[in-house]
Amino acid sequence: MPKGLALSAVLATVALTGCALGQETAADVEAGSLAEGATLEDATLNVGSKEFTEQLVLCEITAQALQSAGADVQRTCGLSGTNSARSALLSGEIDMYWEYTGTGWITHLQRTDPSSDPQELFQAVAEADEEQNQVVWLPPAPANNTYAIAVAEETAEELGVTTISDYAELARTNPQQATFCGAAEFFGRGDGWPGLEAAYEFDLPDAQTAELAAGAIYNAIDQGDPCSFGEVFATDGRIEALGLRVLEDDRNFFTAYNPALTVREPVIAEFPQIADVIAPVSEALDDETLQALNAQVDVEGLTSEQVANDWLREQGFIQ
Repeated sequence: MPKGLALSAVLATVALTGCALGQETAADVEAGSLAEGATLEDATLNVGSKEFTEQLVLCEITAQALQSAGADVQRTCGLSGTNSARSALLSGEIDMYWEYTGTGWITHLQRTDPSSDPQELFQAVAEADEEQNQVVWLPPAPANNTYAIAVAEETAEELGVTTISDYAELARTNPQQATFCGAAEFFGRGDGWPGLEAAYEFDLPDAQTAELAAGAIYNAIDQGDPCSFGEVFATDGRIEALGLRVLEDDRNFFTAYNPALTVREPVIAEFPQIADVIAPVSEALDDETLQALNAQVDVEGLTSEQVANDWLREQGFIQ
């Protein structure tokens, strides 16, 4: 199927699932601090996102922030996966969405040697993507939604595991206690399970691993069934809600995944004020903030629209 038809099919599918494609939010958005130094009254912008909770929250935060500065904002929140969101950006179906620096480097630019320094990684991604694809990366948030390894707090205490090196030693000496759950993508990525085993010098038998849907891993770890350890994302709200412990990546294996708003170059050239509106929002999004926002959706059951609106108001970004 040609790319344009494939993308249209994806958009149609997402629309049928109830995501707010091309619609304005019902939330009340009035000018706050974000509008003090920038106006976007002549701008019509389409904000997109991937389908998981954090992306839906970031989509709404961005849309409402831009609305507060006067922009006419359409939403394409909830595209199915990284490739769909990226294709929508490159084709002009959407004007912007939040992407992660590690994803930009490894997936979109297809590089295999990410810098261990988050700022150096961002600079490399930003320069290469603008030059090759006319995609502009605005300064990233301090939050790092990287891969991580987690375990229930009581299990960690019982086994004396606080770092991934501790886990690797457990995997070598007592693999039956090192059972691990991961999603299919994590087991197949070089910056996932294969690379982790190589970097920490262990080889857990296949019989001690289980492939689960990403969302099911958190409860599986909490219950210790079918695994005691598993792959998580560092800013997921369920980590704190379930009392999980994230193991220290003491060999700095995992690549940084700082979220940054990526914008089509012609759009940011016409409306450079977008960067001024988004800068204070991005600066405020640290690990604890994103964990709390995600938890309000995943644990408390609030909508991403309401969570975004409440947070923007609390910060004084909108009225």
